Amino acid sequence: MMATNHPPEPSDLPKAAGPGRPKDLGKRAAILDVAKRLFSQHGFDGVSMDQIAADAGVSKLTVYSHFGDKDSLFSAAIRAKCEEQLPTTLFLAGLEGDLRQQLTVIARAFFALAASEEAIGMQRMMMMPGTGDDHVRELFWQAGPQQVKDTFAEFLRARVARGELEVPDIARASSQFFCLIKGEMHMQMLCGMCAGTPSSSEVECHIEATVDLFLRAYGTGRSPRE
Repeated sequence: MMATNHPPEPSDLPKAAGPGRPKDLGKRAAILDVAKRLFSQHGFDGVSMDQIAADAGVSKLTVYSHFGDKDSLFSAAIRAKCEEQLPTTLFLAGLEGDLRQQLTVIARAFFALAASEEAIGMQRMMMMPGTGDDHVRELFWQAGPQQVKDTFAEFLRARVARGELEVPDIARASSQFFCLIKGEMHMQMLCGMCAGTPSSSEVECHIEATVDLFLRAYGTGRSPRE
């Protein structure tokens, strides 16, 4: 008797790459790493999607598949850089802990981000006339400084709810904190007046004094258990 040929089971058929198929996270990370480096070195207009694809070892189609367009990739690169040195968990973790200590940790991380070579280079380019346009500057602001300020504002709201801070204007206080943390040191670095980054002791003294000032303005003196 001849064997009957049965149709293949559904599980034996090759899987179609439908629109919901997960993208390669390794390629996405490689694209972001290259984008962070190139945008900080050459600005928005000085970098092409072809160049990013070539340096990341992927096709341009792959870049567009992950990020859609150049604006989205630029914003993602700025957010990734911020998250790398100032992760969102830094603002959310340890709400049961000491307020001064957590403010100090946030301040250290933010200063390290703002003083990094990539951030200094990007900000210098953003300030140069004829570099980019208002649209690019808006992308940078929303993906970087504004995102950080909004996240810190949520942290402040949580501490106000616990009775540890009295902050009439959360958005203003968030902006004040980061402006104070940058301080004169950061402006000197932007102007090229520092041969290198300030010493760790100088940075630490600056951060501690700034946190003290912020707490004198908005602190209630209550401990978390009171």
